[in-house]
Amino acid sequence: MSERPLHIFLARHGETEWSLTGRHTGREDIPLTPAGEAAARKLGARLRSRSFAAVFTSPLQRARRTCELCGFAGVAQVVPDLMEWDYGEYEGLRSAEIRARRPDWRLFRDGCPGGESPRDVAVRADRILPLLRSAGGDVLVFAHGHFLRMLMSRWMNLVPEAAARFSLDSASLSVLGLDPHSGDSVVDRWNDIAHLEQ
Repeated sequence: MSERPLHIFLARHGETEWSLTGRHTGREDIPLTPAGEAAARKLGARLRSRSFAAVFTSPLQRARRTCELCGFAGVAQVVPDLMEWDYGEYEGLRSAEIRARRPDWRLFRDGCPGGESPRDVAVRADRILPLLRSAGGDVLVFAHGHFLRMLMSRWMNLVPEAAARFSLDSASLSVLGLDPHSGDSVVDRWNDIAHLEQ
């Protein structure tokens, strides 16, 4: 009997005041809102029936708190490379405010002055992939919207700019995997928020 294919579960953190209002939240370490905590608990109820060979979380409190509310704080390993994009001069700004300065700006193409380029974030994602592949079973990752989009893009061997085409809601669940026949990297599920609607 063949070994069960690896699945990587990607959990985006719950809502914060800045995510609610569309402000770019990179390294600013802000907490979840009460609604974000409630959503994290719903995500946890969905995940608790599964077993994971490894659980990883960003060190930023919004991801760590989501991990805790989901019930995995006791087994999670903090991985600095899972931090959100460093937005540099654009930290705390909304996209419309950035485009008022740079009308043609695109995050996944242009990056952020004083922060990270798409290549910088892709390099971090590429460092994470061997960790995920070597876990010995299914993996659960708690991190951030833009970084998780980049991680998916690199899992799929896509160019960094392709990640712009995949939206990701707060407290969502996505699953990356391997095709059982070809072994190719696949996206099994993306931006699933069915647990939030219950």
